[in-house]
Amino acid sequence: GSLRELMELSPETATVLEDGAERVVPVEEVDVGDRVVVRPGEKVPVDGTIVEGDSALDESPITGESVPADKGPGDEVYAGSLTEAGYLEIESTAAADESTIARVIELVEAAEGEQTDTEQFVDRFAAVYTPIVVVAALSTMAIPPLLFGGPFTEWFVRGLTLLVVACPCAFVISTPVSVVSGLTSAARNGVLIKGGTHLEAMGEVEAVAVDKTGTLTTGDLGVTDVIALNGNGEADVLGCAGALEARSEHPIASAIVDFADEQAAESGHRKITNFEAITGEGVRADLGGVTHYAGKPALFADLGFDLEHAHLESDGGVATGLADEERLQEEVADCEHGSYLDLVANTIPRLQQEGKTVVLVGTEDELEGVIAIADTVRPEAAWTVDRLKAAGIERVVMLTGDNERTAAAIGQQVGVDEVRADLLPEEKVDAVRELREAHEGGVAMVGDGINDAPALATASVGVAMGAAGTDAALETADIALMADDLTRLPYLYELSSTASGVIRQNIWSSLGVKLLLAVGAPLGYVSVLVAIVVGDMGMSLGVTGNAMRLAGVEPAEPETTAPTPSDTTEPSTDGH
Repeated sequence: GSLRELMELSPETATVLEDGAERVVPVEEVDVGDRVVVRPGEKVPVDGTIVEGDSALDESPITGESVPADKGPGDEVYAGSLTEAGYLEIESTAAADESTIARVIELVEAAEGEQTDTEQFVDRFAAVYTPIVVVAALSTMAIPPLLFGGPFTEWFVRGLTLLVVACPCAFVISTPVSVVSGLTSAARNGVLIKGGTHLEAMGEVEAVAVDKTGTLTTGDLGVTDVIALNGNGEADVLGCAGALEARSEHPIASAIVDFADEQAAESGHRKITNFEAITGEGVRADLGGVTHYAGKPALFADLGFDLEHAHLESDGGVATGLADEERLQEEVADCEHGSYLDLVANTIPRLQQEGKTVVLVGTEDELEGVIAIADTVRPEAAWTVDRLKAAGIERVVMLTGDNERTAAAIGQQVGVDEVRADLLPEEKVDAVRELREAHEGGVAMVGDGINDAPALATASVGVAMGAAGTDAALETADIALMADDLTRLPYLYELSSTASGVIRQNIWSSLGVKLLLAVGAPLGYVSVLVAIVVGDMGMSLGVTGNAMRLAGVEPAEPETTAPTPSDTTEPSTDGH
């Protein structure tokens, strides 16, 4: 029923726009590259990219996100999404049978066909148990009347009762019905579990290894602090930096340019000449006839600025939000005669300690300002770590290729137990192996599903973040969180733990009741009616009803607040 609901989310027809005319066709006939029209209140029929129009889209069937996502030209959309308002024209990027939701349904169906270790044990047990029960029932029917002259009808009924009581229906279905309930419940909440084996394994893990960039952080760089020096204003610093960085393709340069544009710093109106990218250091260009520089502190140290007493090893940053104005004013007040070099000496170490990338702006003769860049820590990251620990996870470890200082800053902010930094992909694999050796219950690795593929494959359970629309993530991970939402991780663990408990309850309760009735049946204490109502039909309904409890496990939602300067971290390591 749950899978049928998912399949019914995608409409059967699509409105295709050809030469300015609209034509309604079966969704199976929509080809890649066709332009599809979606009106307010309609469902998106195919995966595609918006080429015209804006709308809020309810993507909960695919991602599990209850809040509609605002989409516009260039954004990806998924089949089955519902347009809240607004007219859209979408260019199809996948055939109907290859859409994200179609693959999810296919993978869930395939997953339900896989057997867990418990199911395999049950099948092996039943293969031995059932013949023994049949022989015992036939013996109960035949031996007393033939050898001891007992009434045939009475012993026949007792043997039949034993056969009914001992029928392993409830025992055999106790695990698969729980697995199916767990898998489909997860799929409705935006978590794709690719088999009962992974559902069981996730419930047993004792440690969780988490990638940093794109997992604990958003992966999007932004300006966090702008400090103007030597009589310049913030708009002057941003305008200069934005103009200098406009021709650079570096991610940090893009963050500065975007922020300058947002602040209307008029960087685009300043003409620059003789632009040059200084590899690993920054950029240089003539602005208003004067050569200006923007780059890491080491660039200005090379120009002769006395910054040795400041921490010059800036290698990147991560966060968003603006500088703490009160703290900044205190730092300025502490500087003798307002010396900007003293200010830089005090400020640069603080910004770097917070894990931010520091970019200085100025000429060969003077510094004009300091800009700090960082990647945003997800507002739900700390809540997720706390929730995992409260749910029973013994250890949460952050694995990252970034430098030790930045990693430590983020690790302290989100509350992980251990930080391992400067790791190459193969070193992440070694770290996961060490964790598996230290934790018998297993280790879950959470990453992006592509860059962390070796570590995901090494872990007991590999969990991919933000897998919606990503073929590689859907195929490589054991479990895929369809939305880019960390809150689904505690839900996944709690669902898997609950499912493991339900499976154990079903197995032992079905065995216990059947054993009790099987002992009483040959002795005449159990009637055929009791055997059917309690031992057979009753227990089958009982284990099924118990498994259905998994549908009631819902993701918890944290109370999030807007990021602050301390919500930032993660320096980039590419030497800008």
